[in-house]
Amino acid sequence: MALLQVRNASLSFDQRVIWHDLNLDIQPGEFVAVIGANGSGKSMLLKSILGQQALSSGSIEFLGKPSRHGNTQIGYVPQHRAIDSGLPLKVVDAVRFGLDGHSFGLPLPSAKKKALALEALAQVDAAHLAQTPIGELSGGEMQRVRVAQAVISHPKLILADEPLSALDLHHQQVVSELVHQQSERFGAAVLFVTHDVNPIIDFVDRVLYLAQGRYSIGTADEVLQSDVLSELYGTEIDVVRNQGRVVVLGAHDHAHHETEEWL
Repeated sequence: MALLQVRNASLSFDQRVIWHDLNLDIQPGEFVAVIGANGSGKSMLLKSILGQQALSSGSIEFLGKPSRHGNTQIGYVPQHRAIDSGLPLKVVDAVRFGLDGHSFGLPLPSAKKKALALEALAQVDAAHLAQTPIGELSGGEMQRVRVAQAVISHPKLILADEPLSALDLHHQQVVSELVHQQSERFGAAVLFVTHDVNPIIDFVDRVLYLAQGRYSIGTADEVLQSDVLSELYGTEIDVVRNQGRVVVLGAHDHAHHETEEWL
């Protein structure tokens, strides 16, 4: 049985179709990049898996049961956002939210939670930040902490929602490697939402490309082709490969955004 099963899933708001008839099986340990232009529903897919966004139709099952909010076997790395510099919350306590934020039943003793938080920070080379107020962290440090928060419960599925946004190239690579390392450590599958697949291309098993309410899934070589994306968008899209990198030209014209998308 697949770890995650998405069956005939559709999501619409008023008359706008975000995506429809999405069918997807994610296997244990699989690393899947989720890409597409702004507004294509990448983040909404993760929220649907988390049980935070109801589908218009279809179903999502995790470990053979309907996806629900608060499942600690799913780790979540949110989009990078600036933190109030005056926020006094310490890093070790923020990481504990990975347990406290959506746990059910009897709570773990405080000492046990702290030990798990310190262990998670050590796994992402951030143990030295444990007592630092999170408002003092750099963008790269904050993303390390978010990865630690996502893996503290030893999840079977890691959902990463554009964790590379607002990071420089060095920290993009560091965070990408951290997510991959932690997925291998726990045998967890990964759904990694990104605008740029190049930092994670060495880890990716498959690519899910969302566009115009439709989708294509396969290996990077199968999906990131001019004919495949042109069919998705219903107009000519060029895919160019240069020195190991991939760029999609024209995709963002159809999202009223940029004209080029580095992938």
